Amino acid sequence: MTRTLSLALAALLATSGAASAQEKFTFALNWFAVGDHAAYWVALDKGYYKAKGLDVTLENSKGSGDSIAKVDTGRADAGLADAAVVIASVGRSTTVKTVGMVFDKTPLNIFSLKEKPLAKPKDLEGKTLAAPPGDSQRQMFPAFAKANGIDPAKVSWVNIEPAAKIAALAEKRVDGVGDYSTGLPLYEKAAGKDTVVMMPWADFGFDMYSMSIIASAKTMKDKPKALKDFLEASYMGWRDVMADPKAAMEILKKRVPEVDVEVMTPNMMIGLGLMKTDRYAKNGIGWIDEKKMCDSVDLVNTYMGLPKKVECKDVYSTEFFTKVAMPN
Repeated sequence: MTRTLSLALAALLATSGAASAQEKFTFALNWFAVGDHAAYWVALDKGYYKAKGLDVTLENSKGSGDSIAKVDTGRADAGLADAAVVIASVGRSTTVKTVGMVFDKTPLNIFSLKEKPLAKPKDLEGKTLAAPPGDSQRQMFPAFAKANGIDPAKVSWVNIEPAAKIAALAEKRVDGVGDYSTGLPLYEKAAGKDTVVMMPWADFGFDMYSMSIIASAKTMKDKPKALKDFLEASYMGWRDVMADPKAAMEILKKRVPEVDVEVMTPNMMIGLGLMKTDRYAKNGIGWIDEKKMCDSVDLVNTYMGLPKKVECKDVYSTEFFTKVAMPN
């Protein structure tokens, strides 16, 4: 009898251990931790990933090109990357797809200083701009240039590490820097309040899909449930950020102590402004609109000179999306 009870207890413990086992899941950010990454730390801190059986690791990257490479080669299960760079990568035979959006509006932008402003596209000719080779602004610039009649041969690009962008502009080593509009508070901290000029690409006819969550064919095939659960938990994190930005920033600061709350709070709020759209209100946070995605693909095909035409169906999937409603 005792032996039977012992065996039953052992079986129960084994079953309990299996149920509580967490599946490792690596998520490649597109940069170091900033305010518009807060949702993933919120989901981590509140146990949303753990509740779905996921042991999530958040890993920094050096731009969209870097995060795509990590996901495509299996060094990460999913990642953050600009949709335009994802589309271009598919044209170069990567296996990644966008499986959910983050920003519904594009944050693509060029920063400059007010004393030497780059306010319109033609102002870029004869100037020196800085960005990492894999950065979305850098990779999409040929499309932006063609769409606005800029001669790309008259624009010089300097390779730079992501963390060096702000200093390069503030110290006037370059005329402009390609970076998301969400970065404005960081640039103003370094260069001074009201000294930084933005050139949002959306203001010049270039409103296409931008920051997205991506996965490789391998992840989609081998970890479909984990991917679906990760997406849902992440959008739950975004829902909570929208509902209580202050609490979200407190969590980010707790998890990433080096975060400057004074700078990253407005950074996060600019990001939220790119997400509070009628499309997300109707369909849920992160919803992919087929027409907008296919228009984005057409733009990349038209302007980026890819080695082969990319088909819209090959760059995204809604199979792993679960609706998470925006807060009231």
